[in-house]
Amino acid sequence: MVTQKFVSFKIADNHILKPVIRGKSNRNLIFERIISFMSHRKLVIIPTYNELENISDMVQTVMELEENFELLILDDGSPDGTAALVKTLQNSFEGRLHLIERAGKLGLGTAYIAGFRWALARKYDFIFEMDCDFSHDPKDLIRLYQAIKDRSFDLAIGSRYITGVNVVNWPIGRVLMSYFASKYVNFITGLPIQDATAGFKCYHRSVLEKINLDAIQFIGYAFQIEMKFTAWKLGFKLIEVPIIFTDRTRGQSKMSPGIFKEAVLGVIWMKIKSIISPFQSVKSY
Repeated sequence: MVTQKFVSFKIADNHILKPVIRGKSNRNLIFERIISFMSHRKLVIIPTYNELENISDMVQTVMELEENFELLILDDGSPDGTAALVKTLQNSFEGRLHLIERAGKLGLGTAYIAGFRWALARKYDFIFEMDCDFSHDPKDLIRLYQAIKDRSFDLAIGSRYITGVNVVNWPIGRVLMSYFASKYVNFITGLPIQDATAGFKCYHRSVLEKINLDAIQFIGYAFQIEMKFTAWKLGFKLIEVPIIFTDRTRGQSKMSPGIFKEAVLGVIWMKIKSIISPFQSVKSY
């Protein structure tokens, strides 16, 4: 079991690896690490439902980032034509923009699980979760990757609350609900993460390989909590990277009272389950 460790820090946008070379063996090691970093396959998973107003700009922005990210869009039968637009965009980004179309609105959690399985089967090294509405700044994908690319950590979390409250354009009621939801999760489960409901994350593939994805129960905010809690219980090292979260300006929010209720009750269920049936890792890929 890996020793549990939690750290928060800010990675500068101009972060550069600056090794000290003291002989041939160290030089070879540095070259090997650089080659390894260059060969990392990185996949950003974005579930969509009625995101026609955002999807083109999001795809263009991610494709222009320097780290050569690939994108997997999982569309839940958007009636506004989101999937059709993605198919058109694939002509411009052949081999880097992927699409899975699902029959109907099946939920955030099931979309990510489908994306995780797709990524693991195709041997991606780093797998990201991100929203389509620009509430998560695509440029921060690089910072999440930098936080774990040397494998000092296994899961990077884009955190709204690690350096205070970094949320823009949310009503105060929603800010308080989100902030105290994380405090509630901390209290019930012991999970030492300041932003327990965060949905902007970077996993090393080893985390997803060892989580029993068939056993993940929830589909909304509780899904985000459950994935962090499970990774923590399996002994993986988690790190929070501070981000600024900006509420969407186009399209409709998918938040609902049912999703919030699932999170409140789900946290208690997760804690009880962890006591009755301790987490065990699996190797599915």
